[in-house]
Amino acid sequence: MRSPLVSASALFWGFQFALLNPVLALLLVGLYDASPTDVGWVLAVYNAAGFLAAIVIPAWADRSRNYLLPLLLCGVLTLCLAGALAVTTSLPVAVVALVVFGGPAGVGVSLLFADLKHSGAPPSAVINTRAIVSFAWVAGPPAATFIMGALGNRAILPVLAVVAILNGITTVAMISKRRSALADGSGDAPAPVATAEPVARSLVVTVVIAFVLLQATNSAAVSILSLFVTERLHLPLLWSGIALALSALLEIPALLLIGRLSDRFSGFALLASGCAAGVVYYAAMTLLRDPVTLLAVQPLNAWFFGTVAGVGLTLFQDLIPRPGLASGLFTNTRRIGAIVSGGIIAVGSSTALGYGGVFLICAVIALAALGLVAVVRRQAGRTRAG
Repeated sequence: MRSPLVSASALFWGFQFALLNPVLALLLVGLYDASPTDVGWVLAVYNAAGFLAAIVIPAWADRSRNYLLPLLLCGVLTLCLAGALAVTTSLPVAVVALVVFGGPAGVGVSLLFADLKHSGAPPSAVINTRAIVSFAWVAGPPAATFIMGALGNRAILPVLAVVAILNGITTVAMISKRRSALADGSGDAPAPVATAEPVARSLVVTVVIAFVLLQATNSAAVSILSLFVTERLHLPLLWSGIALALSALLEIPALLLIGRLSDRFSGFALLASGCAAGVVYYAAMTLLRDPVTLLAVQPLNAWFFGTVAGVGLTLFQDLIPRPGLASGLFTNTRRIGAIVSGGIIAVGSSTALGYGGVFLICAVIALAALGLVAVVRRQAGRTRAG
């Protein structure tokens, strides 16, 4: 299964929502005359649907031990979503389409990683595949805004439909390849779902809390960076875009390097290095005063989020012996973290440091998460040794 088809599938699934999610608010306003209040509640409902789907659909796939057929279904739902949004001018209909089609369709990436784990892929392969998804998120948002700026807001929907079709084609090809390999004896059946020794539920809860905190710091930092740059550093808004773009670009080689290092170092060790880099990055952001330093610390941010995104996924898959549930639960730490980030921003920005206080709180939270990771590492080692 670890073939060019997997890489192509990761790229297309990454593009699918890298094209839609960053411009969804703009679509709601431009196509359906949504007010700012409408945008808020629609996005909340849409994300809630995605949260539930990320638990229910992977759990169903775990029971059937088949991740490619649900993956194909997610591609079909994406095509339905693009069609529904293209033909309607009604906001309520668009909301129904986002909930019924968009929420479940967003589980596609989780299912792809679950299938990788189920088919016996090592952590390095999972992390390298995650780097491809990151590339799609670097290229997707500017491509979407360019298309919408040149051809109109609705023009992004046919593009989304084409990507959904490509997702379907690659998934069908993977299904066919696997069946052919099994039929002629040239391939082995996927490994059983239970590929890791189970650990105590309390440890799973602890690692979920740690990753919610880590994801929350990243979400808060990204959300307020433009305000930090303009109001605290008194720099043009352009610098925040440059900093975010640099961090996103560096995340790809960081993930590739993490993938290679995963064969030599444990996931816990790599994650600890990422948490430490995050603490240093957030602390540095409270002290810097010029654009050169702003850019100079972005490699720390890239390493931090690279370990959270790449090692975090493989860690969940190692601790939770159900690949679908593990991938879906990891995906949802991002959604919950985004909610928690609102509180971080509210408290941090009210301090004497202003928006710098947000980064200071993020440094403290990242340090606390590092402590939780250390606890999980020690307890998991004892459980498996016993």
